[in-house]
Amino acid sequence: MGGGGDTGTQFYDVALRRRQALMGASGPRALVANFKVFRIALFACIGGVLYGYNQGMFSGLLAMPSFKEHMGEYNPFDPNADQTKKGWLTAILELGAWVGALLSGFIAEYMSRKYGIILATVVFIVGVVIQTVAITPAGAQATLAGRFITGMGVGSLSMIVPTYNSEVAPPEVRGALVATQQLAITFGIMTSFWIDYGTHFIGGTERGQQSDAAWMVPTCLQIFPALILLAGMAFMPFSPRWLVAHGREDEARRNLASLRDLPEDHELVELEFLEIKAQALFEKRTAAEKFPNLVEPTAWNTFKLQFVAIASLFRTKAMFKRVVAATVTMFFQQWTGINAVLYYAPQIFQQLGMDDNTISLLATGVVGVVMFLATIPAVLYIDRVGRKPVLAIGAIGMALCHFTIAIIFARNENQWESHPAAGWAAVAMVWLFVIHFGYSWGPCAWIIAAEIWPLSSRSYGVSLATSSNWMNNFIVGQVTPDMLQGIRYGTYILFGVLTSMGAAFVWFFLPETKRLTLEEMDTVFGSEGTAAADVERMDEINREIGLTALLNGLGGDQDASSHAGSEEKKDGSAEAEIRP
Repeated sequence: MGGGGDTGTQFYDVALRRRQALMGASGPRALVANFKVFRIALFACIGGVLYGYNQGMFSGLLAMPSFKEHMGEYNPFDPNADQTKKGWLTAILELGAWVGALLSGFIAEYMSRKYGIILATVVFIVGVVIQTVAITPAGAQATLAGRFITGMGVGSLSMIVPTYNSEVAPPEVRGALVATQQLAITFGIMTSFWIDYGTHFIGGTERGQQSDAAWMVPTCLQIFPALILLAGMAFMPFSPRWLVAHGREDEARRNLASLRDLPEDHELVELEFLEIKAQALFEKRTAAEKFPNLVEPTAWNTFKLQFVAIASLFRTKAMFKRVVAATVTMFFQQWTGINAVLYYAPQIFQQLGMDDNTISLLATGVVGVVMFLATIPAVLYIDRVGRKPVLAIGAIGMALCHFTIAIIFARNENQWESHPAAGWAAVAMVWLFVIHFGYSWGPCAWIIAAEIWPLSSRSYGVSLATSSNWMNNFIVGQVTPDMLQGIRYGTYILFGVLTSMGAAFVWFFLPETKRLTLEEMDTVFGSEGTAAADVERMDEINREIGLTALLNGLGGDQDASSHAGSEEKKDGSAEAEIRP
């Protein structure tokens, strides 16, 4: 029995060594070498721009006098207003995003990742249209409804886009392409902050002077990138992994070769295609054995399978470890306090002594710039450095910033006017906090959530992880106004403690996943203990589809390993790191 497991492990070690010998190094040059797939991922990441723009835009709107008047009883900065309603005004988008993320697993699996992005974009546009027609104070309720619908689109995009990018990417740039989603989000945030700053002056900056166009213009502008994404996705390729899972193998092979910019009969294309096919067949046959009543690929069966598949994620130790890795990482990403800063930056900066509304908006604009710039190194080098060290260092840096802000706040809360340097020091700590988030937890949390799942559970697993992100995002958005008013500098102590816990979680629990293919995550998350029947089934499939013959054609297990080793010596760019 144990021999089957050893044979399976040796087999995949051979496959991994061979692939690492064939593929190039990670880093900026790899993005150039894989420019075609990089270009496709960049376009899909317009979905991230929509998410980031909407997120950042609303922060500036909350500080505009004309928008406060428009929202009536939901006026976000009326000292007499209900703090709960203030939180709902911001957090209702996150609640919609949570719903969208839960539904997107079914959508991405049944409709495809490509059409799922298109549908989510349509929903986003509908929500924006509803917000833009709510131009009277009586339209406050319509604004809330529009934000909820927009959130559904944003939530779906936040799940499907990184899934799509991870599935079209070769292993050496997968982290970079998934991280591109976060770069797109930060670009959207940065752009929206400065658009808000510019439109803030339309009609004047004081109450009674400012035109409704100050908040209407940035709200309407987000429709244009959405229309570009909607039209362009029609010409983007399907995910090869989704095509294989749905029996469209010839198309999958063509797409894979095209994405790698290699001939269809190239050894690397053949190896990757057969591994994808083996994993898909294995999981289909396993699912047919476990859920025979859901084998027929109808829409209703796919919808029911979503809940069955999510429940199955909790049934084995290896899969539950994935659930914990993805959902807890997303929990800690949100409880770093990043969205408290992004949603309430003008209020936070005013609380730290920036009395003038224009200055606080300007300081908010700097947040967008530094986060965008800090995310660029993650896109370029995350596949070289790895996930664990970046997440751990980023968490420690953010926690120190929180604690420093809390100390400055506590010592100067009632004397900002006489100690302006202290206020600027606290603002600088907010900027430094955003930098640490930008290169670490911003992109890396999404990478972890997108790359650790097996093919049959990937859309459902990413949906679960994304729903964790949005639910915690919703909670943070809801409680931050109460915390800023109630516990004040204690808000930063709380975020600092939770971020420190996030660093410990990463260091002691998360495995390193850089440069491993999506199909090879099984070993990383403990599948060496898979039942012998599963190992035998995979070996049978490997023989059936010709993957075993391909590797034996290199001279058998030992010869293949030697061949791979010699390739690695000839090509210093190939990493020698092999999973245990």
